[in-house]
Amino acid sequence: MGFNGPSNEPAGHPGSRTVFCVKLGRQLPGLDEIPWPGELGRRIYDNVSAAAWKMWEDRMRMILNEYRMLPYQPEAQAFMARLMEEYLFGEDDDAPQEDEPRPTE
Repeated sequence: MGFNGPSNEPAGHPGSRTVFCVKLGRQLPGLDEIPWPGELGRRIYDNVSAAAWKMWEDRMRMILNEYRMLPYQPEAQAFMARLMEEYLFGEDDDAPQEDEPRPTE
């Protein structure tokens, strides 16, 4: 469910690069391409492992289903970007709480 734009990275073998994963706290295989547009996508590419990204994708699907959002909606993308940053780079390991503001429909 990522942004499959050009990575601007040399083509290599899939899984050939490693990163120190900020989410899992160890050196692991990195992503093969930038998974999200903009600065956040680059930050994820540089600092998040493929395993941690897969964990986020599973959580993102659950959140999209729970809130009945479609991934192409601008409100859903903004909401997901904020939760993604918290999940991958913060200490928030849980899905949005009941008091979490929901995007306007």
